[in-house]
Amino acid sequence: MKTITVEQVGPTRWITLNRPDKLNAINYDMVNELRAELNSAAVDDNTKVLVLTANGRAFSSGYDLSELAEDEISGALRWHGILEDDVSLTMQLWSFPKPTIAAVHGWVLAGGCELAMACDMIIATDKAKFGEPEVKYGSGPATLLMPFVIGQKKTNELLFTGDTIDAEEALRIGLINKVVTEETLHDEVRALIKKIAPTPLSTLRLTKIGLIRAQEATGIRQAISANMDVSAILNGSDSPEQKEFDDIVRKEGLKQALAWRDARFEESLGDKGKGKDK
Repeated sequence: MKTITVEQVGPTRWITLNRPDKLNAINYDMVNELRAELNSAAVDDNTKVLVLTANGRAFSSGYDLSELAEDEISGALRWHGILEDDVSLTMQLWSFPKPTIAAVHGWVLAGGCELAMACDMIIATDKAKFGEPEVKYGSGPATLLMPFVIGQKKTNELLFTGDTIDAEEALRIGLINKVVTEETLHDEVRALIKKIAPTPLSTLRLTKIGLIRAQEATGIRQAISANMDVSAILNGSDSPEQKEFDDIVRKEGLKQALAWRDARFEESLGDKGKGKDK
């Protein structure tokens, strides 16, 4: 079964993540299918705007940890190859030559959060939760976009703690553009598209080039490339906690592994951790 669905509605290409039973966890197949669809939409002159959204209870929980654990990946070199594919997808979306909108709900985590941040605009429901919790797994973000989106200090806090934030906080810090209800999410996206689509395609393309070059002048590509190298070393370090997590995934399933992971952090926080987002 395809991991994404695609619909062309007038000038808009709607790409929908379609692994709802897995909270749209990004697996190898989804990476390949998304890359192919982005290539197709980029050269289609009938497409002026691209929307990335998702079916089910969440936008995306991030990369599929079950698939990664089953592969028993070891060593920085192998990790570098996998991360290179992941980063390449995110940056392909980031540099897509036309305006992009992420329409998100539920969990928007890790690699899923990176895909959303790679879009030019994000509209989120009031129930959306954002975060980069990789540190709790002994890992880090593959594509270090966050400091370029929200600034260094808040990024430091979120990446060191692995905390999640709600939609209102995401709006306050500039991570997203608008908070809407679940029922009006796609209507709000369509209203935004109506403001963009009348502009000539050539104008949209050249405006996007200008925006991309402005960000490139800050060193974003060099920073992301350097972070990918560090992440490969980090993931290949095979810490005892990382090994234990993967072992539980293989023997008992991802749900039990996540419960074990979260329990470790709850114990370290004691009473202070009660009621906090994981």
